[in-house]
Amino acid sequence: MTKSISLCALAAIALALGACGHNMEQRAASGAIAGAVVAGPVGAVVGAGAGAVIDQTAK
Repeated sequence: MTKSISLCALAAIALALGACGHNMEQRAASGAIAGAVVAGPVGAVVGAGAGAVIDQTAK
């Protein structure tokens, strides 16, 4: 139970970091780094995708 709560918190932080940056490359890179810290290679892909989606919605 505690492990799933901490993973959810880390995932929320990763998505928040996906919004950091001024352009698509920066947002995708910061999301990928945060995702890699949380969930390894799969998290990096998800974080980069989240950063790209946030960039498109911000426009």
